Amino acid sequence: MVDRQIIQEAVEAHRQMVAVFEASACDTVIAVTELLVQALRAGGTLYLCGNGGSAADAQHIAGEFVGRFRRERRALPAVALSTDTSVLTCIANDYDYERVFARQIEALARPGDVLWAFSTSGTSRNVLKAAQAAQGKGARVIAFTGRPNSPLEALADCCLCAAAPLTARSQEIHQLAYHIICDLVERSLAE
Repeated sequence: MVDRQIIQEAVEAHRQMVAVFEASACDTVIAVTELLVQALRAGGTLYLCGNGGSAADAQHIAGEFVGRFRRERRALPAVALSTDTSVLTCIANDYDYERVFARQIEALARPGDVLWAFSTSGTSRNVLKAAQAAQGKGARVIAFTGRPNSPLEALADCCLCAAAPLTARSQEIHQLAYHIICDLVERSLAE
């Protein structure tokens, strides 16, 4: 038998995190949006990376930018670095897994581009190396984390930290935030 209390606790934890997000993250969402709009207007490309569910989030955002979120507008250049299995396995085999995203950034990123890096722990070594590589290429870094004062946050131009003891709760806030950001970017670039 399913315990109704587990459901209620999950909903209440989510509700509390949304309240914290609403009270404290608006400025970060605006800063991320402005960074993305500036880069895309100037001809930059958005690269995204993360592991596991964060890789799925990266792919989701790339789809929203290349396709559309809500409005008809030009396609926006966005690449999820977790999608090319030949490149991923080549780099992991020839170098190591910690370089799977950084090597792609080294090959593709240019000054004015943006890396959007997801790591709920803020310590994923392959994501940290990608952020370092992006900085080395003159690209800006957006971080979405789940732990405050993480190494990834220290590398980021903008960081949204959805602090929670459970990764799923952080990812729920990340999804809310990036859907809002997709809408705001699209509104800005559709004008």
